Amino acid sequence: MLGLLAGAGVYAPGPARAGAPTDQLKAAVEQIVRVLEDPSLRAGARAPERRAAIRKEAEGVFDFAETAKRALGRHWQGLSDKDRQEFTGLFTDLIERAYISKIERYSGERIAYAGESVEGGLATVRTRFVTKQGTEVPVDYRMQQRSDRWLVYDVSVEGVSLINNYRTQFDKIIQTSSYAELVRKMKAAEFAAPASPRS
Repeated sequence: MLGLLAGAGVYAPGPARAGAPTDQLKAAVEQIVRVLEDPSLRAGARAPERRAAIRKEAEGVFDFAETAKRALGRHWQGLSDKDRQEFTGLFTDLIERAYISKIERYSGERIAYAGESVEGGLATVRTRFVTKQGTEVPVDYRMQQRSDRWLVYDVSVEGVSLINNYRTQFDKIIQTSSYAELVRKMKAAEFAAPASPRS
């Protein structure tokens, strides 16, 4: 998720025809870039509006419920529907807090789309986040098909999975304390974004 949520201009190298997962991811990135480049939303007083617009676009391409489920791992099965809904909301807020500030540092970086692989209802879209210095950071988006849409459920930056990062943290808290303590920490905003390469 870092590559998309860091904000990036887009280009697709080579003449190869992109498939539906890449097309849908690219369209979402372009929409977020439009929000970031909108001069009417750049004033400090419009920050809440800008963040709401970014979150709305992100919700159109990310399956936060699936990401939350996978991040909680085996502990998900023991939750009631009500607890699952609460956790998903808290996790979505956590992702927003962790990454919105990264999005807002956008200054014209690019994403190169390097190909995709599709197997059944799952896909991986491989990209390269190109920094201002010309360094390319590999960012892979794992997606799954929901009806006619492809939605992101995990992002891997230089081989480090967002889901695995959070799952490790969540599991440690539940094992050493309790699920209730995890929820308390999430409500108190006691989590930061997992460390990521070149962040």
